[in-house]
Amino acid sequence: MKTMLIGLAMLAVPQLAGAQTLQCTAPGAIPRLRPDLPSASQPTRVLPIGSYTLAITWSPQHCRDARDGDGFQCGGKNRFGFTLHGLWPDGVEKDWPQYCKPTAILPQAVVRRHICATPSAQLMQHEWAKHGTCMTGYSPARYFQQSNRLYYTLRFPDMAALSRREGLTAGDVAGAVAGANHGLTADMMRVTATREGWLDEIWICLNKAFRYTRCPAHQGGLQPGAPIRIWRDAR
Repeated sequence: MKTMLIGLAMLAVPQLAGAQTLQCTAPGAIPRLRPDLPSASQPTRVLPIGSYTLAITWSPQHCRDARDGDGFQCGGKNRFGFTLHGLWPDGVEKDWPQYCKPTAILPQAVVRRHICATPSAQLMQHEWAKHGTCMTGYSPARYFQQSNRLYYTLRFPDMAALSRREGLTAGDVAGAVAGANHGLTADMMRVTATREGWLDEIWICLNKAFRYTRCPAHQGGLQPGAPIRIWRDAR
């Protein structure tokens, strides 16, 4: 097993520092995965792809809210900043494709290769089943390679310092992230929060060529002036 420490790995693996994987030891065994299937509330929906969303999660908040004993992401020595939720194909209009075709359980080698970006094997199964199967010509390996390439390209501001800013707004968060990434502007992302107003996720809008693009009006997220707080990892 290989332990990745930000202080030692910044030169050898600079993408980990940029993506704020502060420390991650890949597990020796991957938990047994369950099939992720369409349902009455989440039906199969085969639609043309008009754009994409790259969704990243603020891990300290996820772990603060976690109730399922998520030991790999939230316990032990592992520590994360932003993690990769997934790469989502969007539709041409408001509806999006999902669960486009049946899929098998992910190969363990694919999960192990990418679990320090998306530190939940079952979430990876879900992302492939719901979103990846709608991308024509993509295998699980190609889907996660593409989503990880986009994720590891991202750089982030000093989130601890940002969390201490008085009167912080969703627009401030978007602007700070945009300022750390060439070609990315605040209107090319949406910031989401919990009901209590804590930073939850950032959704980055991409065109069909996986380049940053302005988000459509229906994308959702907070208004730029909405107040927001950022939970800091207490460890």
